[in-house]
Amino acid sequence: MASTLVHYRTISGTIICETGLRIGGSNEHIEIGGLENTIIRHPITDEPYIPGSSLKGKLRSLLEYRYDRRDNRNQPKGQGGRDDGEPCQCGRCLICRVFGPHKNPRHEQGPTRALFRDAPLTEAARQMLHEARAAKGMFFTEVKTENMITRTSGVASSPRTQERVPAGAAFAFEITVRIFTDDDEPAIMALLREGLQLLEQDYLGASGSRGYGKVRLEFALS
Repeated sequence: MASTLVHYRTISGTIICETGLRIGGSNEHIEIGGLENTIIRHPITDEPYIPGSSLKGKLRSLLEYRYDRRDNRNQPKGQGGRDDGEPCQCGRCLICRVFGPHKNPRHEQGPTRALFRDAPLTEAARQMLHEARAAKGMFFTEVKTENMITRTSGVASSPRTQERVPAGAAFAFEITVRIFTDDDEPAIMALLREGLQLLEQDYLGASGSRGYGKVRLEFALS
């Protein structure tokens, strides 16, 4: 059982999009002729943001691949089933302590240590996108059209439109870390730092194999 809460640590910085970023939103109000695949936006300002859940899920999955902590006990079988299992739910490893033991109510790790905040646009990025909206009519995003190539004829078919945040946009992110008396604080902070470094080598959001989601991070620990 976790003991006394000692203090909080913070990792804060900037996520800079080096290629277009797509984190999907809801299409429940899509209109005829409208975009098929929209991004998530703030419900009041319509500005794009990165949900804390997206950043948390990506870092956790990368670290689980890195340390082979994927849970294969509940792996679905049959055609179309996932081949990497669910998130680790052992309730004993450092990843479970930092990110929370997945679907394990009997764990003794105490509260999840890492709190991932939603990441809004930086002020400079907000100004850049507002200026682009005024000058070019961009609604804070770009629209990318993609096609599938028919293998027998080489003809493009099944066109689809993807909305994404353009390269150059930046988001201010923050991870707050709760440290308890029985925690190995250096190990926890090192794990999160490693996850962020892995993210730079991988991608954030959707369609990374098609060039989306390459990001650069600038961050500091406090």
